[in-house]
Amino acid sequence: MKRTNAPASPPQRRLRCAIYTRKSTEEGLEMEFNSLDAQRAACEAYIVSQKGEGWVALRDRYDDGGYSGGTLERPALQQLLADIDDGLVDVVVVYKIDRLSRALMDFSRLVEVFDRNGVTFVSVTQSFNTTTSMGRLTLNILLSFAQFEREVIGERIRDKFAASRARGMWMGGYVPTGYDVKDRKLVVNAAEAATIRMIFERFVQLGSATALVAQLANEGVVSKRGKPIDKGFLYKLLNNRIYLGEAVHKGTSYPGEHAAIISQDLWDKVHAIMQKSPRSRAAATRAQTPALLKGLIFGPTGTAMTPTATKKGSRLYRYYASMDVIRGRSIDPDSGAPLRLPAEMVENAVIREVRRLVRMPEIVAQTLAAARPEAPDLTEGEVVAALDRFDEIWSALFVTEQARLVRLLVDHVTVTADGIIVDLRTAGLGTMVRDLLTPRSLESVA
Repeated sequence: MKRTNAPASPPQRRLRCAIYTRKSTEEGLEMEFNSLDAQRAACEAYIVSQKGEGWVALRDRYDDGGYSGGTLERPALQQLLADIDDGLVDVVVVYKIDRLSRALMDFSRLVEVFDRNGVTFVSVTQSFNTTTSMGRLTLNILLSFAQFEREVIGERIRDKFAASRARGMWMGGYVPTGYDVKDRKLVVNAAEAATIRMIFERFVQLGSATALVAQLANEGVVSKRGKPIDKGFLYKLLNNRIYLGEAVHKGTSYPGEHAAIISQDLWDKVHAIMQKSPRSRAAATRAQTPALLKGLIFGPTGTAMTPTATKKGSRLYRYYASMDVIRGRSIDPDSGAPLRLPAEMVENAVIREVRRLVRMPEIVAQTLAAARPEAPDLTEGEVVAALDRFDEIWSALFVTEQARLVRLLVDHVTVTADGIIVDLRTAGLGTMVRDLLTPRSLESVA
């Protein structure tokens, strides 16, 4: 009898299974056997049960510890998607569907990636097949409940946060300058609190955010994070009701558990100024700025020039005008004498000239001679070093103090058609040098 051999069965297809695990928080991940390990063990057991179908677990781990299911921006998930696009995965296995995603729209995007690459998705505790219409319906129902649970949890967190803020509790975030956090509560940092009070008081004094920012920069004042204070940060600071001892939630203020740094009276003064427009505040600041060269500036014929101002709309323009013009005197057209000069322009020119002159050797020698009667041991090197600090002094002074310093150092300013001539008061330079070499404040120089 003739025997025939049965045809050989085709070799079984090998299905490469990628196990994905996720945990929303990092709590417990330091344990020897944690939640991610438990999920993986369950998935590996399921894959072993499907060994007859050719299922084999990949050794690569796709574990996201401490990542929310509300986003796809997770490192292990992104690596898994990249491996799927590279054709390295046939089946994605998870413990529960919400480990992969809690958002319906996000999961639909993942399913599109799986379908495009011929990848099957399996949840070991929720049996369904994503290749069938019934499996997709089951999947969408499960995802809808997962998303509903996530939204309910979010509402609970928001309600708890609002209730805690209403009780004045500190709920985390960046710690504001002026406070530290101890036992999850804000406590006053004495040194930083003094800086906060100084900023509020200076703003009341100056009425100008621009001028205050410039002063703080010159003095090296920085935020708690070590960054320079710009106008944006300054306005946030001045509007932060936390310094009144209050906690704010969605625009509503509540009495806080922490101590206030500034008084209600100081807060009200600051905000009374801030209610004015920046343009009107700037005009008021310019109007209050003292004329640096009042009584010091003259034309080429010896005629005094006096400070005047003209207002156009909301802007104020300052000038130095010849007394001949103000009093209606006849003026020689060939004299070349300036009749009116922009105040800021000529003041800046005088200060530049003073900076240049104080570094000249003959001025150093005159200053040394003027200072020695009161400081006989003074050396030329000390005089040079003191005069080199002129820029530092000038930047640190308020405008009223700058005006006093100009009167101390400048004897006479002559304006001609060719430029300006500045005559210094060497006695004043000597006084300034002696003050700089003694432990006195910068204000004493002015």
